[in-house]
Amino acid sequence: MDKQTTIGFVLIGLVLIVWMWLQAPPTPQRQAVVSDTTHAAARPVRDSLRSETHLAPPVLAAATVSQDPGKFFAATAVGTEKVLIIKTDLYTAELTTKGGLLRKWELSNYATWDKVPVQLVDFDRGGDFSLLFTSSDGKLINTRNLYFQTDRPTWQTVELTGDNTFSVDVTLPVTGGGRIVKRFTFTNGKYSFDVELDFRNVGDVISNFEYQIVWEHGIRYAEENSFDESSFAMAYAYSGGEMTEIDATKANETVKQDINGATSWVATRNKYFALAMMAEEGKSQGAYLEGTHLPMPDNGVKENYVLALKMPFRGSSAESARLTVYCGPLDYDVVKSYHRGLEKTMTLGAAWIIRPISEYVMIPLFQFLRMFIPNYGWVIIVFSLIIKIALHPLTRTSMKSMKKMQTLTPLMNEIREKYKDDPQKMNQQVMNLYKEYGVNPAAGCLPMLLQMPILFALYAVFRSSIELRQASFFGWIHDLSIPDTIVKLPFTVPFFGMNQVSGLALAMGVTMFIQQKMSTTDPRQKSMVYIMPVMMTLIFASLPSGLNLYYFVFNLLSIGQQLWINKQHGDEPPRKVEQKKKSGGIMARITKDLPKLR
Repeated sequence: MDKQTTIGFVLIGLVLIVWMWLQAPPTPQRQAVVSDTTHAAARPVRDSLRSETHLAPPVLAAATVSQDPGKFFAATAVGTEKVLIIKTDLYTAELTTKGGLLRKWELSNYATWDKVPVQLVDFDRGGDFSLLFTSSDGKLINTRNLYFQTDRPTWQTVELTGDNTFSVDVTLPVTGGGRIVKRFTFTNGKYSFDVELDFRNVGDVISNFEYQIVWEHGIRYAEENSFDESSFAMAYAYSGGEMTEIDATKANETVKQDINGATSWVATRNKYFALAMMAEEGKSQGAYLEGTHLPMPDNGVKENYVLALKMPFRGSSAESARLTVYCGPLDYDVVKSYHRGLEKTMTLGAAWIIRPISEYVMIPLFQFLRMFIPNYGWVIIVFSLIIKIALHPLTRTSMKSMKKMQTLTPLMNEIREKYKDDPQKMNQQVMNLYKEYGVNPAAGCLPMLLQMPILFALYAVFRSSIELRQASFFGWIHDLSIPDTIVKLPFTVPFFGMNQVSGLALAMGVTMFIQQKMSTTDPRQKSMVYIMPVMMTLIFASLPSGLNLYYFVFNLLSIGQQLWINKQHGDEPPRKVEQKKKSGGIMARITKDLPKLR
């Protein structure tokens, strides 16, 4: 390969390295344990949810809301708490009359890194899903501080099976004969519940023509590495057909977004789970998002997001609103089944080219294979084989081109030696050599460039696929969603953030070295044979083992493909191609035909 080709390959490799490094989550010196017992410190949300039009009240953490409920809610400031338990095939939920909140949402089919059920609601803060408004006597009311009532006995357990549903009302009495009712409906087989809000005779109680439905404390973490989990944590609002997102990425940073206009839903997520509040289409008049990024012990990080839907209140004697709350896994088919665009919260690559490949090719193929193969490790291996077959025409062209370039190496070395003092002449002679033997120096690079969107899509899918979470393969590979650590290092490698040795990343680096060795013959490129595999091994050491397994198998298949091509074309000497003679244009053809006319 000549200098230009070498530069092309180096640039391609650098693009891949830089892109993956930017996308890869940073790894701290020590992975912080941030599971169901880790929470961000309570702090007030400083800015308000108020829009200039409706002057809505601000969102504040429960501890900062005035303890004076005013004349309308004084009777409900104290009371007796009742807890109702709802069990379905997918979760166990607890509903409390203290605030009318969901205080527990424990998933039956998912466990944290330390093998306890995933609990997504912040139990230690009393739960979430409250109403916030200003009363006409000037008090900021957060219903999480008030006691609702229900006719259900405390600690009653309701178990749902089949397609059964269960509804329960919790009622907040208002002085003067009014009431605010939350009607919760739970359905077996769904990771969501429906809520109907009923306002009766409170037209002169709620001011500013607006109230908010608030989820204040985000969702709890469930993974061992809080840095990795926080790299996925964000909050979203889907309004007017467009999605707004916020991401608190800096320590002690608070980011916020106030949105006016019809809003379909608001949501927050961590790496594998999400919480979304979906209003009836056209019924919400805005949203508010706020996020904080807080350092935690042992170099950990916690991002907490506040969500709010702004709802109109017209002041009539009877008003109602309905919404659906999703609290479950970021499983593509599950979130897409709600037909509200929740799948947009999933990190599947750049929307303009990578995401369509992930969404419509990679995920369906991955799910199809899972129907026949029970182990996800073997699914990935078969998946690698299919992708390799699909890319065979491209990689075959690239390998044949590189092989053809190798046969010209002695001739190019002669030219370089002969014209070493005249670079311009040397380049001209090399280009003439390419032309004489019909070699296109870009032919090996172009197929690699065309493959990159597919490789990036695979990276996006494997990096955040919940199917790989806690899925074991064999031996030390007990979780395909995290690095397969075989040795812990007492230090962190600068720039790469690596503090462990990954077995599969090491195996991938070895196969990459073999590939480089097979395809590189120019002595001036020998350094790349060692540099690229080492750099890629360091980068991939912190990535999920499922992704490393894919690239390891893909590289093995590429080595076999290269050996096959070498066997077919290994002994072929360089052959010159017949150069097409130029006709010389119309005048030349006329001149040529003149003797015939005579």
